[in-house]
Amino acid sequence: MDDSRLITSESVTEGHPDKISDQISDAILDDIIAKDPDCKVACETLTTTGLVCVAGEITTTAYVDIPTIARAVVKDIGYTDSRYGFDAETCSVITSIDEQSPDIRRGVVDNKGAGDQGMMFGYASNETKTLMPMPIFLAHRMAERLAFVRRNLKEMEYLRPDGKTQVTVEYQNGAPKRIGAVVVSSQHDADVESDQIRTEIKKNVVEHVLRENGMNTDGFKLYVNPTGRFVEGGPKADCGLTGRKIIVDTYGGVGSHGGGAFSGKDPSKVDRSATYAARHIAKNIVAAGFADRCQIQLAYAIGEREPVSMMVDTFGTGQGDDGKLNETVKAMFDLTPQGIIERLNLKRPVYRKTAAYGHFGREDADFTWEATDYVDKLKSKLS
Repeated sequence: MDDSRLITSESVTEGHPDKISDQISDAILDDIIAKDPDCKVACETLTTTGLVCVAGEITTTAYVDIPTIARAVVKDIGYTDSRYGFDAETCSVITSIDEQSPDIRRGVVDNKGAGDQGMMFGYASNETKTLMPMPIFLAHRMAERLAFVRRNLKEMEYLRPDGKTQVTVEYQNGAPKRIGAVVVSSQHDADVESDQIRTEIKKNVVEHVLRENGMNTDGFKLYVNPTGRFVEGGPKADCGLTGRKIIVDTYGGVGSHGGGAFSGKDPSKVDRSATYAARHIAKNIVAAGFADRCQIQLAYAIGEREPVSMMVDTFGTGQGDDGKLNETVKAMFDLTPQGIIERLNLKRPVYRKTAAYGHFGREDADFTWEATDYVDKLKSKLS
């Protein structure tokens, strides 16, 4: 029987209010961890009209100038005009920071255990070059391209920082067959015509990304600013919060998500570090050819070092027994928080750039969890 289904994923640009918040939180983490690698940071940001509010729990020996960092992020993203209702020069920055709870510190610092309970997932699929699901891969590339043309193409300087993309892919028997629909929404100046926006986004964003990835540039529905107007955007139009785009951050609704957000959290928080470790394992299993699709589930108890559970699921695409694969992973990978931090070298200021366009599927050496450095080790144990 032919199994046909549609899978849709979205991405957002760095100028989306939630992503502004994520980037500010991670920029603060980067500034602290560069000076104090053993810091404990749980930093949340809210953005709205003319205001950035930073709150959370931070324990560190370093000095951090939160207002300066927040303004620098807002400026770098492109909110530099007071007409946007939110800009780096005039926005207020308020803070409310406490130290990490001593009860949590007992388990995290003294016992080197997990910073919280919870479950985490990692996923990989052989349908794209980065071993990511195709819908989220294409949605991210289009969102990146949307930001690029805003910054670099003079004929599209009418675009503003806020934007979203969405890609629907038709799958047959588990494999992507064609693109069904693409949605692009981009904030813009008030005096530009919608027909011009549609024509230039189609050419310079959608078709460019599809050609770059060897795909057809026709045969699908294209929606550009479906309401016909997107002038008011950014934090003026929509309050932003850290951690509100967790599916954008991961696999676009393919696979599973434990529910924990990443940005603003130092790597002792397994919401972040164990999710990175799970992706690393899943990607190496698929890269080694032991499965077409793979999902890793981990779970932790606060203060405990070892995960309380670990599961490998290849969705029936595995080249061998999932039970044997499970045991091999347990033996090969140290999944204590300390082991993950050391293996992936996570005490570095690399986090702000994870906070837009996805934490996974990025071809960047700083994203150590994307390395396929365990392929040969897995083959030696399983072949």
